[in-house]
Amino acid sequence: MQYVFSVSEINRYIKDIISNDPILSDVWVRGEISNFKHHYSGHIYFTLKDDGGVLKCVMFKSNARTLKFQPENGIKVLIRGYVSVFERDGQYQLYVEEMQADGMGNLHLAFEQLKKKLQDEGLFDQSRKKKLPLLPERIGVVTSSTGAVIRDIINVTTRRFRNIEIKLFPAAVQGEQAAEQISRAIKKLNEMKCVDVIIVARGGGSLEELWPFNEEIVARSIYESEIPVISAVGHETDFTIADFVADLRAPTPSAAAEIVVPEKYMLEDRITALNIRLRNALLNNLNINKIRYEKIMNRLPFRQPYDRVYQERMRLDVLGKSMYKSLLLIKRKAISEFELLAGKLDSLSPLNVLARGYSIAKHMKKGNIIKSIGDVNPGDRVRLEVSDGEICCTVDEVISKASTV
Repeated sequence: MQYVFSVSEINRYIKDIISNDPILSDVWVRGEISNFKHHYSGHIYFTLKDDGGVLKCVMFKSNARTLKFQPENGIKVLIRGYVSVFERDGQYQLYVEEMQADGMGNLHLAFEQLKKKLQDEGLFDQSRKKKLPLLPERIGVVTSSTGAVIRDIINVTTRRFRNIEIKLFPAAVQGEQAAEQISRAIKKLNEMKCVDVIIVARGGGSLEELWPFNEEIVARSIYESEIPVISAVGHETDFTIADFVADLRAPTPSAAAEIVVPEKYMLEDRITALNIRLRNALLNNLNINKIRYEKIMNRLPFRQPYDRVYQERMRLDVLGKSMYKSLLLIKRKAISEFELLAGKLDSLSPLNVLARGYSIAKHMKKGNIIKSIGDVNPGDRVRLEVSDGEICCTVDEVISKASTV
């Protein structure tokens, strides 16, 4: 009986055959990416296809992080790697070690991808650009300490305005560590708050040499900076992502220095012109107010300031006399009314009745006025009030008018 292989043995046997093939151990393949998946582990899984077939591919994190662009579905690429079998699933696939854009350069593709991404996020919006200070006291420069860029900036700044202080924050402007150093320099200057404006600069170079200024870490550091940032990278025709994010782009480092530092004599001329304008404005204002003052002083209230007082004083006298007459008339009228009422009251007074010979009889014990014979009895004591005194007497007899008739 023939030997029976297990599935794992067959897969391992096929893997050994493929792995030992000199062509498949290091091969370049051209195709279009589809079914792209970026795993949370950092590994990349996708399918490479053309008109005649498909090939499963995997690119591990260690190789994927060296990519200059972001793989996407539909991108045509050139891939170098080796073909092997994944024994568990029994399928062969291409293990990718290197990937290049086919037709469009890697760096150019990466530039366009990052540019679109940041633009969609609003990092290029003009509304977010910060205004540069008119005359900064301190300028922070992020560039190489040994290059010609810092010397050019110092020369231009010194020539235009000697009082400006320049603070250099050295950083690599080329190579793998450059982007991280540039980003750290911008963040550190913001933390220290020791400058009024930041110039990120380097001289001209190829796309590869300028690439640190196209890194996302640099772009976001510029965007997050609270201090205005000027990007002065390369020559006038060179554009980087940093140029789009910065608050202002300068065509060259020297131009950045000229933009941020005004010439001293120009400021002096401007101050002189402003002083002249201020003096003329003050003189004009003084003349206008002088004319207004003269017009006011020629008016009647200022020529005869007491006239109004005299007029009102005479008016007050007239009103006083009128008021006195009115009060006197009211007093006379009141006296007349009082005398009339007093006369009426006097005519009704019981004293007048007594003066005419009448008297008032009061019961001495009860104290009430005697109005009828029924109010007294014989023997009661009675007091008679007359006009000049009182008479006390005793009732001897009560006689009714009816009995006398």
